[in-house]
Parts: sequence; structure tokens; C-alpha cells
Amino acid sequence: MSMECKIDTDSRCAVIGYGSWATALVKLLSGNEPQVGWYVRNPEVLETLRTEGRNPRYLSDVEFDRLRIAPSDNLNAVVREADILVLAVPSAYLKTFLEPLTESLADKIIISAIKGIVPDDYKTVVEYLRDRYDLSYRQLGLFTGPSHAEEVSRGKLSYLTVVCPEMETARAIGPKFATPYIRLSYSTDLYGIEYAAILKNIYALAVGLAVGLGYGDNFLAVLIANCADEMTRFLDETYPAERNTRVSAYLGDLLVTCYSSYSRNRRLGLLVGHGCTVKSALNEMTMIAEGYFAVDCIRHINFRHRVDMPIVEMVYDVFYCNASARRRMRELTEKLF
Repeated sequence: MSMECKIDTDSRCAVIGYGSWATALVKLLSGNEPQVGWYVRNPEVLETLRTEGRNPRYLSDVEFDRLRIAPSDNLNAVVREADILVLAVPSAYLKTFLEPLTESLADKIIISAIKGIVPDDYKTVVEYLRDRYDLSYRQLGLFTGPSHAEEVSRGKLSYLTVVCPEMETARAIGPKFATPYIRLSYSTDLYGIEYAAILKNIYALAVGLAVGLGYGDNFLAVLIANCADEMTRFLDETYPAERNTRVSAYLGDLLVTCYSSYSRNRRLGLLVGHGCTVKSALNEMTMIAEGYFAVDCIRHINFRHRVDMPIVEMVYDVFYCNASARRRMRELTEKLF
């Protein structure tokens, strides 16, 4: 498939990753595609997918038609057979997952379903892929929105957004993910929506801290309203564009991550708010909380822009500087409105 060719019903899809979100995405795609490639590094997961049609470690009650999935531990073979690659791995492990890659990405469309930032590089996933593999932004996109894997995999009504620099590409990819319980919207705001998906994880840490410290619903409403304002301020000051940050890809994703019991970022903040050390809280987590890595990266990126971000600063101080959560939250309350 050249970049001049349109994506069509024959374009083949593959998913990179084997966690909850990757599993939910394969479930979506396999309902529409004759067969979905699936790069799985874990031998136990790979064997069980091949023999039983389920992922024994994540969303283990989700069953697959084994004829419609092609799990493999050969990354290059999976990439070679696909036209559209969907990345669904924790951002902290992205480099590790892609390390074996020698196959060219020049003729691929790569869709990031990752809501995180690449540590050490201080880049979003899209920025990292563009620079590392010398890709055009026209080849890159996002699949995002308020979307806990547990609900998507069980057919709960969800509103998700396909984001590409060109609307035509986004609308061509959309049908691959379409189901009766997935409502799709489309956007070209690649920068704004990717950074919004990163920031909302940091803000869920702040909300978790507040809950753990004993703050009530009245305060949480104010805190989240200020999180939304801070997010919009960062996006508008760093990359001005015509965007409505009150729609689901921005505000909806922020709300579900801050309020939901499925939110791993909220849970991490809750543990620290309850008095756990950051190290012990991280050890207790069974899945990656992207906000922990993101807050260090966003703070580093913001050194260039100098946007006023008191909530990000509070979370950074607690998680990286051993600051008292109770004291820093109390100081933050004086800056909210």
C-alpha cells in the first residue's frame, strides 16, 4: 500500500501489544476483519490464544474466534502482513516492543492507541514514531476517547475518536473499529488530542490523591474543573488551533479517568493519598499507570513553554520529590477557582 493509495476494506490490520487495551482492540477489529495480526511477546499468552482463543492474563473472559486472529511472536512477520498497525503497549515499553523491528514502516499507517509519553525522549508516541522511523505525519494517527478496556471488550456503549492529520484517512480507518456499541467521531487535531490523553492521566493521579486524603465530592468537582482548564490552557498556549476541548476526546476522557474505578492512575494516586510511599504504591499496581511517567515528561516539556500548571507541579512534587501529599494538596486549594 503506497501512501497515495486509499485505505479500503481489504487493508489488513494488526495490533502490537497483549494487555487489556490491546485485547479489547483485537476484539473490536476481529468482528470486522477476516483476520487480525497480533504481536504477542508473552509465551503463555501466545500459546493460550492459539489453543483456547483467550488471553489468560488480561480480560480472560473475552473469547476470540481463533480463525480471525493471527497471534505471533515474530514482530517483523506481523508488520509485513499488515497495512494498518495499531500500537497498544504501555509507552514506557514501546521501545522494547519495537526493538526487533527491521521491517520498513514506509508503506504503513500506524495508529497509536497509547495514552502516554515516551520516557527519556520527552516525546509523545506520535512524535517519537515520526522521528525514530522517519515517517510522515500523514502516516500517523490516534484511536482514543473515554475507553476503559473492560467496558469496550464487554460491549458497553462507548464513544471513541479516530484522529489523523487528514480527515479522509480517519474516516477510512473508522469502519475497522465500528460496532453497534462503538460510536465514532473524527478529528484532525493530532497534537491536541494526544496531549490531552497524556495530561488526563496526570490529573487522575491528582484526583486519586484528593480522594485518599479525604476530600469530598464538592472539592473533586472543583479540582477536575481546574484540571480541564489547565489542560485547555496548555494546548492553546503550546499549539493554538480550532478545537473544542469540551467534547469526549478531551473532556470525556479526562472525566472517566478521574472518576472511574477502572482507572489505574486514580488508583495509584489513591494509594499514595492513603499514606503509601510512591515506591510501594507502584509495586502494588498490577498494570502500568501512565500518569506516573507522564508527569515528569510534561513538566520537562513545559520548561520550554512556561504554561502555568499548578496541578501538574503538585503531582510532580508528590511523586518525584517526596513532598507531603497533604501539604501540597492544601497549598493547591489556594490556587483553584
